Amino acid sequence: ASADFIATMVHGKADSLLGAVYLATSALTSVAPAMNQAMWCHPATLDNIDTLVQRGVDIIGPGDGIQACGDTGPGRMEQPELLIEQLANRFTNGKLQGKKIVITAGPTREPLDPVRYISNHSSGKMGYALTAAAIEAGADVTLITGPVNVAPPSRCKVISISSAEDMLDAAMVEAKDAHIFIATAAVADYKAVSVEAQKIKSTQKTLTLTLEKNPDILSSIASAYQQLFVVGFAAESKDVQAYAQDKLRRKNLDVIIANDISRQDIGFNSDENEVSWIDKNSSTLLSKRNKTQLARDLIEKIATACGSE
Repeated sequence: ASADFIATMVHGKADSLLGAVYLATSALTSVAPAMNQAMWCHPATLDNIDTLVQRGVDIIGPGDGIQACGDTGPGRMEQPELLIEQLANRFTNGKLQGKKIVITAGPTREPLDPVRYISNHSSGKMGYALTAAAIEAGADVTLITGPVNVAPPSRCKVISISSAEDMLDAAMVEAKDAHIFIATAAVADYKAVSVEAQKIKSTQKTLTLTLEKNPDILSSIASAYQQLFVVGFAAESKDVQAYAQDKLRRKNLDVIIANDISRQDIGFNSDENEVSWIDKNSSTLLSKRNKTQLARDLIEKIATACGSE
């Protein structure tokens, strides 16, 4: 929306089809401002935005950057992908209304010295897509996330962590009053026994590291909070079904979602995935699809499985 049309909305003018529709509708309304940075920063525009917010209009953006006129600053219309996400977040299907869900996502980082760490290739995309889908379903969502390059969905509580121990501490607190726990995070299995205070010098041809097992977040949560519906993820490179079913039993999970990380077209850093839904009685393949759609399908199955639908 231009600065001119935002002013039109504030003053209730119906001198265009769009202005008339805005005045006549009782539907939810969102506005994505798009204008020169000086126009956006002008007190008149900011006052108009405040007025629309007070009337319940959702303001998306604006973005910040180089503009068509050559100026740099706030005022750019947000990217279409972000607009779609923000608009989708305004609607809920109610399948998980009244439920608190805790979701872990992304990798963890286990420090070796002040500049180096052990980690993995997890992008966090699946966990973030599940977070957005759970919000759409009306859930109260807490996202516990390792370091990723994905913007978290709006309307959820975000807790940023680095190490596996950080994630466990946050999960134990947040799961106390939760109904569902979904563990998509790719947690590092091992950490350094001793973290060097100074940077390790690269003067030796070989380097020996002593590692110890990290705490098992999924088992800890399932054991401590038996009222939870617990969903785990298994990223395997071979014997996917067998390893996933063993993990389901050992960790006393309700469901495990298994995927084959040996495939280059799905999984880590990909926008698509193919998984198997495995519970104590059956296994169902969810064929390759966009992670956004897959997340919605999984949330629907979780809602049904835990009796929320």
